[in-house]
Amino acid sequence: MFRSKAGGAPLPLGMDNRRKNVLMIGKKVGMTQLYDAVGALVPVTVVEMCKAFIAGAKTVESDGYFSILFGFLHEKTAASGTGGRASFDILRELRVDDSGAYEIGAAVPVEEFSIGDLVDVIGTTKGKGFQGVMKRHGFSGGPASHGSMFHRRGGSYGQRQFPGHVFKGRKMPGHDGCDRRTVQNLKIVAINAEKSLLIIGGSFPGANGGYVAVRRAKKSS
Repeated sequence: MFRSKAGGAPLPLGMDNRRKNVLMIGKKVGMTQLYDAVGALVPVTVVEMCKAFIAGAKTVESDGYFSILFGFLHEKTAASGTGGRASFDILRELRVDDSGAYEIGAAVPVEEFSIGDLVDVIGTTKGKGFQGVMKRHGFSGGPASHGSMFHRRGGSYGQRQFPGHVFKGRKMPGHDGCDRRTVQNLKIVAINAEKSLLIIGGSFPGANGGYVAVRRAKKSS
């Protein structure tokens, strides 16, 4: 039950008794496929969710806006009995409409989501190290014939005497990957509450074993 900070009556959470805004972090296990109700084969991604708690709150009076601070524990940390302490492995903040609808210290179970819910998944793309323009930006390259001396290069970057420098934003070789990316409006296909697994339709960035954030879809109807 969630009560206001003043200790008053429980605040309404909607028809399904779930919070309107919620954020959870989990470890990407990998991809597989499932059959839906009509027998169609659906590609899905399995995410093992961390133990989540509401670690803090911000209000308009104190901070100028409403938000909730979610704390997450890894599986090994939670098993060692540190769940009762005010320390978490990961902390994430999420804007909410009213932080008074959340109880500080309460657990956030995987059942906060339901089958059919639309979610946004935030992950970090795989790092590919230093790459040339063909792999990093999709350049077609130059002639592959012998003696062309222009196979996988990016071409001319400067402009001689004027302006005498490389324009900002020019596509050049450099570090590729390790970027924050968000995939929106993915549907939850199945939930395994016993093992804290979310099975989400489709794919999203991140290597297997990496952590991703799952929140309610912001732009869904």
